[in-house]
Amino acid sequence: MASEAPGSTDLSFARAIVGWRIWWRDSVLGTVDQSAVIEKRRAECNLSARYLFMTAMSGGIAILGLLLSSPAVVIGAMLLSPLMDPIMGLGFALATGDYKWLRKSAKSLAWGTVMAVGLCALVVFLSPLKEITTEIAARTRPNLFDLLVALFSALAGAYAMIRGREGTIVGVAIATALMPPLAVVGFGLATFNWTVFSGALLLYVTNLMTIALTAALMARLYGFRTTLSDRQTQLQTLVIVVAFVGLAVPLGLTLIKIGQEANGARQVRAEIMNNFDAKSRLSAMEINWDAEPISIDATVFTPRLIPDAEERSSRALARGLGSPVNLVITQYQVGTSASAAEEAQLANARAAEEAAAAERAADLSKRLALVAGVEVKDVMVDRQNRRAMVKAKALEGATLAAYAELEGRIAATEPEWKIELVPPPRALPSVGFDDGEPSEAGQAAIKLIAWAAKRVDAPVKLSGPTEQVKRTRTLLLELGLADVQVVDGTTGGNNVTARWGAPGS
Repeated sequence: MASEAPGSTDLSFARAIVGWRIWWRDSVLGTVDQSAVIEKRRAECNLSARYLFMTAMSGGIAILGLLLSSPAVVIGAMLLSPLMDPIMGLGFALATGDYKWLRKSAKSLAWGTVMAVGLCALVVFLSPLKEITTEIAARTRPNLFDLLVALFSALAGAYAMIRGREGTIVGVAIATALMPPLAVVGFGLATFNWTVFSGALLLYVTNLMTIALTAALMARLYGFRTTLSDRQTQLQTLVIVVAFVGLAVPLGLTLIKIGQEANGARQVRAEIMNNFDAKSRLSAMEINWDAEPISIDATVFTPRLIPDAEERSSRALARGLGSPVNLVITQYQVGTSASAAEEAQLANARAAEEAAAAERAADLSKRLALVAGVEVKDVMVDRQNRRAMVKAKALEGATLAAYAELEGRIAATEPEWKIELVPPPRALPSVGFDDGEPSEAGQAAIKLIAWAAKRVDAPVKLSGPTEQVKRTRTLLLELGLADVQVVDGTTGGNNVTARWGAPGS
């Protein structure tokens, strides 16, 4: 068998590289409409009234969700936030060397950032709630993994923009979470908490720079070329690399600290359990590493109480951690069987979960009572089926749309619950038509009529032009109404009038 000629492997590899470059140029780069992409990205970086308004609203929703510790509300703020547009604009402007575009994107981003931080700080300053919730605390300690999340999200976002698949941006907006850390910056500013302020600001800057720089690299990869000289292009690349390294260093140090704390927690667990036999179980443990001395609270279920467990563990931990500790061990004596401690641990966990659920339901009852203008005892809450209902009092000047909005706001904070706010039987809206179909306002009126009729549980009577009435009735039936009546005769105009019918009529 003839041996392969020297250099043939290198030649095959070179041919493969050439073939790949030709495929990339013709089948990938050739299908990208660079002019259209750049034009759209430029247009979405403008500093407009809409951009500022949506940024402000997103910031307001985010800080309320953080104060209430409601993930659903925080996600809603992420979806509204338009900050992704100028950040992506920074990346594309850097890739093409268009510094006029770069300045415009930076200006839009700066104004949006200042507005969001200022509004969030004002809301917190005026709010009676100033406690650091779990949602706030989760955005004060960025680490290297936050950089990786932003990196992968930016790759997906830039690809979607270049290839015209921008539906992906919704997921990218949630993954990178630009607005929540910015809202936490406002919280830290309003409460003069430097640790919260600096941690959240670092997370925001991490996401911002990672998205912008990754977008620049993706744009260059897809053939978006700069008009700069070779020397300027090399400087541009150097700036991108230095920025990435500059972000990675503080985040890496934070990750090292988190790793050290995780190892310390394992050491604490081991030292505590060394005092108890194999049938004992450590049910809960809380460590405050920032306290001086280090504060540790632990709960142990054990068949036999150990009086000097705290003293022995404290001495061992002080030696092992190299720092004094304040250790409190709460011991609960359980049966001597092998499963007794485990059963007690599970019972304790269930009790804690039940208490948290009861507290959440009580909070929901208070909020529903507040918006409905009734006493808490008038709110019906079914915790097993996660359903809450309240009959609202008639509020002066409040329309059916206002009651529907109030229900929607409460429901947004409790996505796992079915919330029903029964409004007083206020006048139903009329349904406007345009070319034989409900207008945009008419469609909204139909949805509102259906919502109100389901809550009030009363029939709806329709009158107006025959064809429009038939169409309205059909749409209401499709929305789940069972009793929609048509009044004999027609009225002038092009609108359908809706009014309440008597129950059982």
